[in-house]
Amino acid sequence: MAVFVRRRPLLSFFILANLLSWVAWLPYILSRNGTGVLDFEFPAVLGTSQLLGMLPGAYLGPIFSAYLVTRIAEGKEGVRRWIGRMTKWRVSWVWYLVTAVGVPAAIIATGLAMSDGEVTFPPAAVLVAYLPSLLLQMVTTGLAEEPGWRDFALARMQRRFGALGSTIILGPLWGLWHLPLFLSEWGGYPDVSLQRILEFVAFCCTFNVVVTWVFNRTGQSLPLIMLLHVSVNNFMSVAFTEMFPTLATPELASRVTLLAGTTGAVLVLIATRGRLGYRPPAEPVPAVAGTEAVTTR
Repeated sequence: MAVFVRRRPLLSFFILANLLSWVAWLPYILSRNGTGVLDFEFPAVLGTSQLLGMLPGAYLGPIFSAYLVTRIAEGKEGVRRWIGRMTKWRVSWVWYLVTAVGVPAAIIATGLAMSDGEVTFPPAAVLVAYLPSLLLQMVTTGLAEEPGWRDFALARMQRRFGALGSTIILGPLWGLWHLPLFLSEWGGYPDVSLQRILEFVAFCCTFNVVVTWVFNRTGQSLPLIMLLHVSVNNFMSVAFTEMFPTLATPELASRVTLLAGTTGAVLVLIATRGRLGYRPPAEPVPAVAGTEAVTTR
C-alpha cells in the first residue's frame, strides 16, 4: 500500500477521502436521521444531529486522508509544508473582507434578484448568532474539508493540470464526496429531488472556480479558503431564511447559491482570463558552460 500511495498520492487521497467518510457515515444514513433502516437516532447537539452523525466522517475523510497520504508519500517535511499552509493567517485584510463580506453580499444580491426585491432585515437573534456560528463552522466544516480538497489536492493538481484544469476536475469530485449525505437529514431526505442533488454538484463546480482563485491570490492561505467556504454555509443556515422568506425552501435556496456561484465563476474567469491567479513554480534552467543555473517563471 505504501508503494502505491507514494506513486499515486492524489489517487490515494481521493479513494481514502471517500471511502473513510462514506463508511463512517453509514450509521447516520441508516439511522432514523436518514433512511430509518436502523432503529436509533443521533441526538441533537446545538440543535442539529450533524455534529455527532456527520462530523466524525468528515474529519476521517479529507483532512485525515490528506495527512496520511502526505506522511507516507513525503514524510515529516511534507507534513510540515502541509501544516504551514494551514496556519497562513497573515494575508491582506482585503481578502478577509472579500471572503467574510463578499460571499453574503453575493448571495443577498442574488436573493434580491430572484425575490423581486422582497427582503426582510434579519432579527437581532440572527445578528447575534452569526459570528459564533461562523467560528463553529470554521472548526467543523472548514477544518474537516479544506486541508484535504485545497491544501493537499489542489496544490498538487495545479502543478500537473494548471489552475483551470485542476478546478474542472476537483469540482465534481468535491461534490461527489457529499452525495451519500443526501440520504440523511443533512440533504433533506426523504424530501430531496434529483434536480436538487445535481444543482448542488453544479454549485461545487462553479464555486470551486472562485475558491481556486482566492487560494492562489492569497498565496495558498488555507484559513482564507476555510472562511470562504463556511461563509456560504453559515449565511444560508443562519440568515437566508429570515431575510428571504419567499425563497425559504431547499429548492429555491439551492438555486440562489448556484446562481451566485455561477456568476462569481464567470466574473473570475473573465477577469483572470482563465488563469485564476496561478503562478507556476520557478523551474531551473540548465546551466550553460561558464554560467550558473537560473530560474524562470
